[in-house]
Amino acid sequence: MTTTLEQQQSEVLNPFEIAVRQFNIAADHLGLDAGTRKVLANPRRSLIVSIPVRMDDGRTEVFEGYRVQHNIARGPAKGGIRYHPGVTLDEVKALASWMTWKCAVVNIPFGGGKGGVICDPSKMSAGELERMSRRYFSELIQMVGPEKDIPAPDVNTNPQVMAWFMDTYSMTIGHTALGVVTGKPLSVGGSLGRVEATARGVLFTTLEAMKRTNMPIAGATIAIQGFGNVGSNAAKLFHEAGAKVIAVSDVHGAIANKNGIDVPKLLEYVGRERRVTGFSGAEAMSSDALLELECDVLIPAALENQITLRNVERIRAKIVAEAANGPTTPDADVILRDRGILVIPDVLCNAGGVTVSYFEWVQGLYSFFWDESMINQQLEKIMVKAYHDVHDSAQKYKVDLRTGAQILAVGRVAEASAIRGLFP
Repeated sequence: MTTTLEQQQSEVLNPFEIAVRQFNIAADHLGLDAGTRKVLANPRRSLIVSIPVRMDDGRTEVFEGYRVQHNIARGPAKGGIRYHPGVTLDEVKALASWMTWKCAVVNIPFGGGKGGVICDPSKMSAGELERMSRRYFSELIQMVGPEKDIPAPDVNTNPQVMAWFMDTYSMTIGHTALGVVTGKPLSVGGSLGRVEATARGVLFTTLEAMKRTNMPIAGATIAIQGFGNVGSNAAKLFHEAGAKVIAVSDVHGAIANKNGIDVPKLLEYVGRERRVTGFSGAEAMSSDALLELECDVLIPAALENQITLRNVERIRAKIVAEAANGPTTPDADVILRDRGILVIPDVLCNAGGVTVSYFEWVQGLYSFFWDESMINQQLEKIMVKAYHDVHDSAQKYKVDLRTGAQILAVGRVAEASAIRGLFP
């Protein structure tokens, strides 16, 4: 199938419209009534806040932030907070809904939430980031809490930001609340294994997909778009598992080596230089070209809408493992499926992060912490079962893995909503 320029230009890229479209496909298979569809498709609560911050030069800057709770039928809202110039309310609404389905796919007792602030943290000092983070979280105080809504790190946020959030909340309520956020430093209630959790979940689900397609991990070629927490840890874990990482990229550009990149040396280089470009053990290439490399596994680990009608026909991976949220548009999804390329959907593939966040939340509530081997063992158990559940759902309804995952998740949330009923 060849897409026309008109089709490419008219493709819907609004993330919330994409999320609703995916939901409706699952709802059609499940035969959900109109009322249930309206309840489950729309966010329960969306908050827009202004965040005045005193900058280092004395001026006052006002940032805009969001927090969306999509659904809490199965438990408190759960989802990250991102800092990025391109954050929009529709993006946050979409990410919150994907979190609802993600938590349901791995069957943990959370609903979906997400947050974001429109800013460029690379142009802000540590002091400015702290003041912005604390003011933003103070605006969320009424809707967050260990029993209400538990944020976590996302794009351009990290354990330090989570520590500021936790401290802001704790100072406001008058006592330390370890369970208000996850992804915290170990010294203030973080969990072992959390930093690698999303990437480890990508590894576990990809290994299951490879087993079902008779593809050995030893020597398998891997291309990774994005080299933040998830992408860099994915490179490390796949390298340790015996795969060959042939290309990686970050915001500065991409590098490739068809014989395999020396991942430990690359990680050392990135630790010093804060970029993958310039690494002596690989050649420079364009970031767009990385997506189109011939490889066994392509791991999009950056932002939404990376595989679209504009490039989908040039994708040459055998498996696309969605470490990012929403990297593939619905129209591109159809073409990948028709071309026989297996897509491990984001709501399954990258659910390792929220799963270990669940472990961290439980540990914080009980002030009883597990060792890393137990964390990784339990994570593997949950991710492997989730893959089998999604595969079985896809087989039952004769659909692809993404639709199978959506059907599984929407069905679980719809059941919980029906049992709880409507209040009042």
